[in-house]
This record gives sequence, C-alpha cells and structure tokens, in this order.
Amino acid sequence: MPNRKSVSVQLFFRRITRRLEAVFFLAKTILSERNFIYLASVAVAISCALAVIILKSFAHNVFQFANYANGYLKLPYANSLFPIIGILLTVFVVKKFLDGSIEKGSSRILFAVAKKGGIMPKKQMYAQIITSSLTVGLGGSAGLESPITITGAAFGSNFAQKYKLSQKDRILLLACGVAAGIGAAFNAPIAGVLFAIEVVLTDVSISAFIPIIISAATGALVSEILLSQDVLLSFKQELTFNFHNTPYYILLGILAGFVSVYHARNFRKVEHFFSRFKNNTYKKALFGATILAVLIFFFPTLFGEGYESIKTLSTGHPETLLNNTLLENYESKQWVLLAFVGIIVLLKSFATGLTLGSGGNGGNFAPALFVGSYLGFFVAKAIHLLGLSNTLPIANFTIVGMAGILSGLFHAPLTAIFLIGEITGGYDLMVPLMIVSSISYAVSKQFEHHSMDVKALADRGEVFTSDKDKNILQSIDFLKLVDANVKTIQLDKSLESLVEHLSTTNQPIIPVLDEKNKLLGIVDFEEIRSIVFNPYRLKFTEIKEILSQPKEIINHDDGMETIMDKFETTNQTLLPVTKNGKFFGLISKVVILEAYREKLKEMIIE
Repeated sequence: MPNRKSVSVQLFFRRITRRLEAVFFLAKTILSERNFIYLASVAVAISCALAVIILKSFAHNVFQFANYANGYLKLPYANSLFPIIGILLTVFVVKKFLDGSIEKGSSRILFAVAKKGGIMPKKQMYAQIITSSLTVGLGGSAGLESPITITGAAFGSNFAQKYKLSQKDRILLLACGVAAGIGAAFNAPIAGVLFAIEVVLTDVSISAFIPIIISAATGALVSEILLSQDVLLSFKQELTFNFHNTPYYILLGILAGFVSVYHARNFRKVEHFFSRFKNNTYKKALFGATILAVLIFFFPTLFGEGYESIKTLSTGHPETLLNNTLLENYESKQWVLLAFVGIIVLLKSFATGLTLGSGGNGGNFAPALFVGSYLGFFVAKAIHLLGLSNTLPIANFTIVGMAGILSGLFHAPLTAIFLIGEITGGYDLMVPLMIVSSISYAVSKQFEHHSMDVKALADRGEVFTSDKDKNILQSIDFLKLVDANVKTIQLDKSLESLVEHLSTTNQPIIPVLDEKNKLLGIVDFEEIRSIVFNPYRLKFTEIKEILSQPKEIINHDDGMETIMDKFETTNQTLLPVTKNGKFFGLISKVVILEAYREKLKEMIIE
C-alpha cells in the first residue's frame, strides 16, 4: 500500500498538470496561431531542458563515484562492473515496463517526420530518460545527446497532439524539442538551431526559424541557470589560429573523414552481430556488457560519455589520462600515451556498438566528439614527436578534431562548426573548424552516401533525405491509392465477355488472371480496338491471342521512388500491382501525383 505522503505528492502533481493544461487550452483560444506556437516552443524547451539536467547530472555523479572507487581500489574494477549493471538494468526496464522494445537513435525522429507526420509515441517522453541514464550513467560507452533529442522531439510532438495542432505545427514543435535538447546539453543554442534545420528539417522557410530559435535559447538558458558547468563539455583556455598550421589541419580533416567511415561501419557490424541474439535478451546483454567491461578494464576512458577525458586531453597535462590504468607507471613516456590514445580511437566504435547492440540505450553524438578529440590529439602529438613541428597547438587539434568526426558521421558540417565554436567560448578557431569539417564531410560522403543515423533508414528503403520531393513521396502510403475494385477476366473466357467488361468500365486495361488470382497478363483496349469492331475477328479470337505482358509490375513493398521510376521508364500512366504473388489492383500515376500535391500542402512549414 502506498503511504499517505506519496499519495499526497501524486495528487499535488496531478493538480499542477491539470492547471497547466487548462492554462494552455485557454491560451490557445486567446492567442493567434503563431503566438501560441511561440508559447508552445518555450514550454517544450523547458520540459526538454529539465530532462537534460536530470540525465547529465546523473551521468556526471556516477562518473565521479566511479573515479572515487577507482582511487580507492587502485585498479579499474569499478569501471568494469558498472556498465554490466547498467546494461542489464536497461534490458530489465525495457522488457518489464516498456513493452519489450524501445526505439533508439535520432533516425527515429527522421522517420517520424518523413513517414508519420511528426507523430511520436508518448512513451518516448520518459523511456529515453530512464534507459539512457541507466546505460550511459552507469558507464555504457555511448552518449546522452541522441536520447535527449528523441525526448525533446517526443515532448514537441505530443504537445502538438494534446492541443490538436496541425501537422506542420506538430513537425515544427518536434524540431523545437530537438533544438532545445542540443542547446541545453551543450549550452549551445546556435548549434541546436542548426542541428534541427540541418538534420531534422531539411526543408524549412525563414518564418519557422523563430520558434526553433526561441526553443534553443530557452533550453540553453535553463541549462545555464540550473546545470553545473562541470557537467557540461566546455573549454576555458584561450585558443588562437596560426595560418602556418593550415596543412596540418587539412591532414586532420582527411583523417577525420576516413575515421568517420571506419567508426560508422564498425559500429554497424557490431550491432548487426548482436541482432542475431533474438531469443534471450539477458544473455545478449550479459555477453556484450562483459566484453565491454574487459575493454573498459584496460582502457578506462571508454567509460561513459568520456567528456572528462576530452577536457583532460586539451589541458597541459594529458598524461594524467593514464591514471588508474595498468599503464600509470608510464606517464612520462610520450610514445606510450600516443599509442594509448591511438588504440582508443580504433576501439571506441566497438565499445559503442557493444553498448547499444547488447541492449543498452544511447547515441553516437558523444562518441563522435570523443573520437574526434582523441584523433586530433593523436595527429598533433605525433607531429610533435616526429619533429615535424614543435609549435603545433595540441589543444587546438584536440578541439577541432571533434568537429571533423561530428561532420563526417552525421553529415552536418554547420552543426559541427558552430557547436565547437560555442563550447570553446569563442570563434578564434573558425577557420580551422571550417577546413576540418568540410574536408571530413567531403571524404566521408565519398564512401557513405548517407549519414550514420540515416543509413539504417536507407537500408530499409525509408531514407529521409535533403530532397523534399523524395521525402514527400516516401510519406505516401501507396497501397491506399491502389484501386483494388477493378474489372478482371480469366484466360478461358470469350472475347465477347471481355467486350462486355469494356462497355461497363472506363479502364484502359483489363488484367487477366488464373484461378488462383495470379496475374497472367493484360489486355490493352487500344491494342485490340481493330478486333473489337470487327465481328468476325471478335467471334473467333481467343483472349490468349491478344494477351500482352505489362511493361512493369509494381510489387506491394516497392518504395515510392522505385514506383515513380517504373512509371517514368515505361511512360505508362497505369500499372498493375501484385501482393504476395497475387494480383492486388491497379495504380495510377495521376492518383499518386494528386496525393503528392495534397501532402505538399500539409507538410510545408510556413
């Protein structure tokens, strides 16, 4: 039985919630549509910022506790145990309280925009917070930013659903939640706006910027007020750019592009390996978490988000990274530190794949920053040790490298440039940030056509792209447009019966089926016109003699892009559709284009 105090607390929060809902419903009747959206963007941002504070604070406190335990034990045993506990707890929560499944990765946001009209499940408002805090907070080698953006998107989507806003406003508020999440997580409102525009809303008008800007600024403000600066990834040292170092930044950009491809492909391989474990989720979790624990034992900086180690690398004493490791007696050996950092660059993709593939929840945003900083440090330190340059600013390369990997993995160079610019407290590194981000993006794009998150959608034919026409086409459920109530005929019928069909329908083609409803071919009225109006030929011609094969057949699981390609290559306006090997109906190109026009009217954000 719940005690009296807990019941009173629940009643208190219910009253507050009801009063807030009443205020918003009243505001909706008083304010104009645009002003209500401004108010909604603030409410969504505050909700998202509070979720960020909970997640970040929990993860930071666990990291501090683990460091205390390590200092006491003198070996990374605690670091190795926490991730196993966290991943197993995550699997337990998902199985017992979240219907056995949870959607991971920011690709779910893209899918909601492209296919669901911005509708996201209610459980995403709390499921991501709970599961990612357990996984990453307890040391899983992943990031909190992806769960944060999904949570923010869910807040925006469900707010719009609650107050019955239009689809375009629902998608806009979804993007507001994403912008607020990034803005709050890094205290970087400009990066939040750019991420929402560059990744989520690939086609947006200027007027939509205002609610997104309001949300990003609100999220960053709440984070600034309530969240300790120690929790955030920030850099206080003064950074300057020397143009003589440009060739080395170009080298870093090229390497960042290749490392981005390496990271993405290895991560997918590890996740694919764990997808084979379909029956026993706890066995999968324990197996993956145990391998992760071994990695963390030897390389403790793989623990959690890794932001503390990024800060350490950018200071004047990066050798402290070896503290509480099996190599702490070699702190003075620069080549040992370099090898340690280089190996971690290569291992991070495996660690993140193990974390998420085994059942944990998190994202690749923080790992991208982690790998980027380590790569930047590795390049600059190697140049130093090889004697190629003794004046190269290692801190600069450590920071700029983050933008390179972020741009290469997510194909979002603007977000990468301004995010790093904001968290460094200035834009003195703007030129090298541009160089490294653009080169990394160009190299990565040559090998990976889609970004890391979009790749999963692309493999299933649900890709969300920067091409607005494709996005709208992919959001159309073409099976609903198929005319299944069409006149058909069987092969053994007479031509006279076919003419009767033609006289009672305006179909230009008649599908010919066998007794199992399998499509044998079609009869095109234009091709048999001379026979139909010749009584002698009409009487003595069999259907099999005038049967022709359609130039293309559309399968029920074809994507809209494939369907439109079939219409274009055949120059046809009507094609047959089959489902599971049987005739399903006819689809008209005109009907698809009409549906496209209606969707365009709904989805344009003004």
